[in-house]
Amino acid sequence: MTTPLSRDDIASRLAEAGYIADPELATAIAIMQLLKRPLLLEGEAGVGKTEVAKALAHIHATELIRLQCYEGLDQSSALYEWNYQRQLLAIEAHRGGDPDHVEDQVFSEKYLLERPLLAAIRREKPPVLLIDEIDRADEEFEAFLLELLSDWQVTIPEFGTVAAIAVPHVVLTSNGTRELSDALRRRCLYHYVDYPSVDREARIVMARIPQAGAALSLQIARMVEAIRKEDLRKVPGVAETLDWAAALVGLDVTDLHDRPELMHETLMCLLKTREDGARMTREVTQRLLGRVA
Repeated sequence: MTTPLSRDDIASRLAEAGYIADPELATAIAIMQLLKRPLLLEGEAGVGKTEVAKALAHIHATELIRLQCYEGLDQSSALYEWNYQRQLLAIEAHRGGDPDHVEDQVFSEKYLLERPLLAAIRREKPPVLLIDEIDRADEEFEAFLLELLSDWQVTIPEFGTVAAIAVPHVVLTSNGTRELSDALRRRCLYHYVDYPSVDREARIVMARIPQAGAALSLQIARMVEAIRKEDLRKVPGVAETLDWAAALVGLDVTDLHDRPELMHETLMCLLKTREDGARMTREVTQRLLGRVA
């Protein structure tokens, strides 16, 4: 039996994978693995929820299986489908044969197409199952998912019951676009992922873009924090911060104060709407830069 990792071990291994976790998140992951419970991560878009699952797969050296949720997602798209084209060819090839035998043949493993949920429970080594943006799926799919997460088995009418070979590490993410059911919340451990502090965001930049160095990484983190406090339609996330840092490094910027015009022009990496670009005038940028040491 594998010994569960401690909170400090998890934080250290996540950092090695490029994810700088706060102590509360590291604790949530430690308990998730101890209890073998799904972990629901909720927070604004861009705060790094999906990256948690990627880093978790890295520290376990296992496969990441991702189910991207969307409005109208149904069980067949998430669980399994039959290879209808090959089934029709097989039926045609066995025309005139025993109908029961033909049916057994075409509804066999050979013609079964795994989708993310079925794939996750059929792996011998537990994968990380990322159910991304569960709030985009409807309540009917959420109810089906709850049953799967409770029993770790599914029934395929033409095939039979498929039980999990090993229980996957399950991470669900939600941007909070709709309220999730109490039943799903009770089934999961919960952690709210907020925008990182200045110190943590600077460490994230240094971990992902070491060429930025400590001084520039801290300036970038402070500037992004100031921009997030402005009245923006789309608040920049960590991914946008990393894009901006990479752009600045690529343009040989070592200090934001030395090249304020270029700094302003590269804000396109952070600002994702026309309205936000219009709000962040050079005067506003200069004002915010004055707060950055």
